[in-house]
Amino acid sequence: MPLEFLLPMNYYLVLDLELSGTEVGWHEILQIGAVLYDAEWQELGQFLDDVCPENEEAFSSSAEKVHGLSWLELQDAEMIYDLLPEFEDWILEKMGLRNLSLQERENALRRVIICGQSVINDINFLRHAYQKEKMKWNFSNVLIDLHTLFFYFEEILKANKKETARGRSLGKIASFFGYHREDTLHNALEDAILTAQCLKHILTYTKKLKIVE
Repeated sequence: MPLEFLLPMNYYLVLDLELSGTEVGWHEILQIGAVLYDAEWQELGQFLDDVCPENEEAFSSSAEKVHGLSWLELQDAEMIYDLLPEFEDWILEKMGLRNLSLQERENALRRVIICGQSVINDINFLRHAYQKEKMKWNFSNVLIDLHTLFFYFEEILKANKKETARGRSLGKIASFFGYHREDTLHNALEDAILTAQCLKHILTYTKKLKIVE
């Protein structure tokens, strides 16, 4: 039986990146954090690794204040061209897949939906890294964005005269659901975990909603 018929319909990769700045193509990925879930949102594994930057000129001090990663300490980290294949291998391993043909590998990754907070920004950086390293992008074209979902969730709360958050940053949304960062500095895995907790909270809540005709 073909591999695609043996896999669940979807897997959810909740992703967060720490970056040297905000401009795709100039600034770089410094850290990748992710949590992988199956179709029922059962956690399959967590990933965290630093990336060695190449463009010191683009390494902004303002970004460093957010994540606390210095140029010097990142020089011992892996290069992006080594890390990206390892990242894919980790995803496939957590899906329970090994020794795949190239076509089977591509088909499996198409089941992986990338999720995150304002996730299109992280996807754009990751896709650019794939393009730069001449790697094929095989992830699902579907995405799940916490920022957008929370906007809609807030509209539901307002319509029911319920309290809402005081902003839509990850910190504000997480705090609304009772979650908090352990440190003032951002860490890609911690933020991926926070994002996943918020997404699961919203999805759990929406299952309780009833449509009245």
